Amino acid sequence: MYRVVNRRRVREFRKMRFWRRRLTDLSKPRLCIFRSSKHIQVQLIDDNSQKVIASATSFEKALRSSGLRGKDMAKKVGSTIAERAAKLGFAEVVFDRNGFSYHGRVQVLADSARESGLKF
Repeated sequence: MYRVVNRRRVREFRKMRFWRRRLTDLSKPRLCIFRSSKHIQVQLIDDNSQKVIASATSFEKALRSSGLRGKDMAKKVGSTIAERAAKLGFAEVVFDRNGFSYHGRVQVLADSARESGLKF
């Protein structure tokens, strides 16, 4: 017998694993990523006040006009969110990959944010 794998459900389980660790320390803001087939979005969220502090997406006018796609766009979005976080005075964050595997565009975005000065 073959077992049917529901990818969304598997991703939800991965997300819950992160939250078990996250709820122990809410002192740092959370860098949350969402990846679709065409775009990548990242938000800096304060979980204490449940507010979005800063965000960067691949469909912003300034980033979209650069003509980049895929990993190159993820690199640009990562550096943009790091600059915005630094401008607001945040140097350390908690990286939430939102259940996505740490490879490809997610990894490139994380590396770009680290190179631009964010620590996680």
